Amino acid sequence: MTQGLDERGDGMASTHQGRDGRMNSGAPQQGSPRHALEVDGDVRERNLKRLRRIEGQVRGLQRMVEEERYCADILTQISSVHEALRSVGRELVRNHLKHCATSAIRQGDSAAEEMYDEVVDMMYKHVR
Repeated sequence: MTQGLDERGDGMASTHQGRDGRMNSGAPQQGSPRHALEVDGDVRERNLKRLRRIEGQVRGLQRMVEEERYCADILTQISSVHEALRSVGRELVRNHLKHCATSAIRQGDSAAEEMYDEVVDMMYKHVR
């Protein structure tokens, strides 16, 4: 276990096994983002497809605002974008639990405890 800054701000960096089999700190090095341990290929493609569709919906929202369209119509489209983003979020949470959390929990002790905290924090921040 290494000490460092993490997104929770508690000073504890999580450690997990990376795709290359080496142990990696969950806290990113400066300029180096963390990566998922594994992402199912079909899940990745579905999420990318959804995100592209969402991107198009957001551009449509911009046009609607520029054209001063009826507020209720814009709000309906905003709700649609929210639901689409929640759908991507659910897939990401499922993947995180299936791969990243499972791996940390199997390591036991401090890695498992850190993952429990991360999952609880993630639920409070992102699953509303």
